Amino acid sequence: MRVKSILEISVFVAGLIAGAVSCAIAAEANYQPRVGQDGKDVIWVPNPEAMVEKMLDMAVVNAQDFVIDLGSGDGRNVIGAAKRGARARGVEFNPDLVEHSRRLAAAAGVSARAEFVQGDMFAADISEASVLALFLLPDNLRALLPKFVDMKPGSRIASNTYEIPGWPADKSETVRSDCAAFCIVFLYVVPAKVAGGWRTADGVIHLEQDYQRITGGYDFNGINLPLEGGRINGAEIRFAANGIEYFGRVDGDVMEGTATGRNGAAPWRATRLRDSVQ
Repeated sequence: MRVKSILEISVFVAGLIAGAVSCAIAAEANYQPRVGQDGKDVIWVPNPEAMVEKMLDMAVVNAQDFVIDLGSGDGRNVIGAAKRGARARGVEFNPDLVEHSRRLAAAAGVSARAEFVQGDMFAADISEASVLALFLLPDNLRALLPKFVDMKPGSRIASNTYEIPGWPADKSETVRSDCAAFCIVFLYVVPAKVAGGWRTADGVIHLEQDYQRITGGYDFNGINLPLEGGRINGAEIRFAANGIEYFGRVDGDVMEGTATGRNGAAPWRATRLRDSVQ
């Protein structure tokens, strides 16, 4: 009788455990986030679907991209990017939202391309991302700014509603339909870092940089020429000096391209002066 009682108790306990696990799984599957619920750094407010598409459109997301969303919520930015063939990752502090996002990605058939990890967005590695799709507050964006400017030149950052403090957006657009609030997208293209001196065959170009805007001068054969219209878009740089338009690309410590003036066009090339890196 004692053996039988122990077996009966074991079966009963196993049944309780199985029932509890089943209830927990069912509860997880039925989890629904609430708009405005508290989070670690921001409350959860989802992007309208029209905004998701506008952000991805403005960032020109395609199958060659790696898209990251910091504070990814229910994963709609990540899932939207994965539907376009991109590899995408959401970083979310709330583990319930992480699991919820994974279920939604599975239902959308994009689990192979949409990854969700539980973690702190400020500690996340974004160095390999080519696109960030974000809906964060200005204080969050300010804190992340040092990481943004260290991304690969040409990387795109699409931000819903809020501008990155101190960094003028390259472009902004407003969603006119199917969006009642939070309907402006600001797009930023990460510029190459070019501040400092660059030697050419004829002298030295001195550049000062404020994100995508560049100023400075060209010491050309002993004559100092002020730069005009200086801009950098990702790795593409352009400026004018003494009526000559310089256009080219920056690749690490080298920039080269075409200089066009009244007498036609000619190639130009400059190398970074290492002791003047800023």
